[in-house]
Amino acid sequence: MPAFVIFGRFLFAVFFIYVGATQLLSVSETAAVIAAHVAVPEAVAPYATQLEQMTGMTTPTLLAIASGALEVIAGVMIMLNFGVRFFAFVLIAYLAVNTYFFADFWNQAAPEKGRMLLDAMKNVSLIGALCMIIGYGRGVRPGDKAYSGY
Repeated sequence: MPAFVIFGRFLFAVFFIYVGATQLLSVSETAAVIAAHVAVPEAVAPYATQLEQMTGMTTPTLLAIASGALEVIAGVMIMLNFGVRFFAFVLIAYLAVNTYFFADFWNQAAPEKGRMLLDAMKNVSLIGALCMIIGYGRGVRPGDKAYSGY
């Protein structure tokens, strides 16, 4: 695999590792943001209550830990070139849900709308990069003419 692809994948993964670690190091703040944006649906509420009783944590706290861990694990796996397509698909789903709940620019007034739109576009561009990672998978296969002839 060409050096630029390896380096690019490394830098791309660092973003998710950093964001996930930041969420895990400030779980209470992340949980407060989640609580402000996400409501537990009625169909899932009994299960969420059971999970809260088993762990002794609130649902937003559990979601904060899960999202931080997901980003760190997926980032490390993409960086290490292991299960790349699977973790890219998982991150695409995660970013799509994250964009819907947390970058709701369509409900914001003028100054906040620009920041939210920028967050949404950042997530869309990350999804695009993840699609490229899915396309490449673990790397260039034998016989692939993508980098030959230069």
